This record gives sequence, C-alpha cells and structure tokens, in this order.
Amino acid sequence: MAQKELITSKEKGIDYLKVKSSPQFKQFLSKKKQFIVPMTVFFMIFYFLLPIFTSYTTFLNTPAIGDISWTWIFAISQFVMVWMLSSIYVKKAASFDKESEQIINEQLK
Repeated sequence: MAQKELITSKEKGIDYLKVKSSPQFKQFLSKKKQFIVPMTVFFMIFYFLLPIFTSYTTFLNTPAIGDISWTWIFAISQFVMVWMLSSIYVKKAASFDKESEQIINEQLK
C-alpha cells in the first residue's frame, strides 16, 4: 500500500473548523465514542481482574486441567482477548477512516 502524500489543509482547501462544527462530524464522533468506550471499559475490567483475583481470592488457584490452574487459563485468555480486540478495532478503524474521509470530501464540495 502506497503512503499518501502529505498535503496541508490550506493546499487542499479544507476548513477544519467547519468540519468540526458539522452535524455529520458530531454524529461520527458520537458513533466512534460508542464503540471505543465500551471496548476500553471491557478491556480494563478484564485486564485488572487477574491481579485482583490472584491477590484477594484463592478460587483461581484450583486445578482446571491436570496441574494447570485457572490462573494460567485466565492469563492466557488475556492474550487471546487482546488479539481479538485488536482485530476488531483494526476492522472498525478502517470504517472510521472511510467515514471521516467522506465527511472531509463533503466539506470540499
């Protein structure tokens, strides 16, 4: 994928104050926030549960499969969770990029 050439906003004729105040951009930011905030909250809760559970409880110390405890399963599931959330975000960010580009192109007309 070729890298886009850098063009200043004045050369391209984009009035970012106008874009920022447009209803489409405000709706775009709202939609983006509705995606990012719940994903971040879920990530933070899931991430901090491991140290909280291992510090203040003992139920993760019980064996799950043979000698492998639930602590190891929970810790490995965090790697899976990060990989999945990253994949979801990359796909969603591509749609955000397309939508933001459409908003800017509408302002150029």
